[in-house]
Amino acid sequence: MGRLTMRRPVLRLGPEGSKRRPDSLAAEEPLEIRVDGKPLSVTMRTPGHDVELAHGFLLTEGVLGSAADIAVARYCDSLDENGRNTYNVLDIALAPGVEPPDTSVERNFYTTSSCGVCGKASLDAVRLKTRFSPASDEVSVSYPTLVSLPDRLREAQRVFDSTGGLHAAGLFTGDGRLLVAREDVGRHNAVDKVLGWALLAGQVPAAGTVLMVSGRASFELVQKAVMAGVPMLTAVSAPSSLAVELADEAGVTLVGFLRGDSMNVYTHPQRISRD
Repeated sequence: MGRLTMRRPVLRLGPEGSKRRPDSLAAEEPLEIRVDGKPLSVTMRTPGHDVELAHGFLLTEGVLGSAADIAVARYCDSLDENGRNTYNVLDIALAPGVEPPDTSVERNFYTTSSCGVCGKASLDAVRLKTRFSPASDEVSVSYPTLVSLPDRLREAQRVFDSTGGLHAAGLFTGDGRLLVAREDVGRHNAVDKVLGWALLAGQVPAAGTVLMVSGRASFELVQKAVMAGVPMLTAVSAPSSLAVELADEAGVTLVGFLRGDSMNVYTHPQRISRD
């Protein structure tokens, strides 16, 4: 398997002068996801939890509804210059009767874009594909619980401590218990790993949960929450306008600028209590 971090020499400049020293960098390598032997997507990711990443990606693209929809996930031979397997090609064999993903040019562009495709077409695509509706989820999360989530997620960022270069996502229960946290150079990959874990653990639809992300809340991340049945998405930074539009329509509580003891609640605030 690939390494999570890599050491590289760096020239450190500061008021005290210059100094050469080793530095830890977050590893970034391509992962090609194949379905039944056919290439579907390539994403730049931090190696590790690749099977979860593939499960989460296929869940949020409407291909899977449960872990039983996949027969087997296996790495293909992808050799480097030294003849060693890089573990950068993962083939997903679907269970009998599961419809394979559409590999048309239009859909490939939509699914592999790291920031989503803006406009009515993308909203319609989510509306048509979703299997789970978070709108009816009556989970209640207290204000004190929400303001504690960024620190709890930060405590789970093992690789960030050594590199400072990774996004994180965590899935919490309504009372603030961390179920799983994952890190990745790609914000969307971290979320796919978390939701892939939930799928494999039999916790999809993810009713009664809060998905916390360390960056901004894009349309794509709201899309992924909707597809997994997550009723609440929180972020330490800003949401986009289309993210708010989708969250409002799909019944997801969207929280941004969750820092310190304050936050902005953009949609469906009824799930947040002041107790």
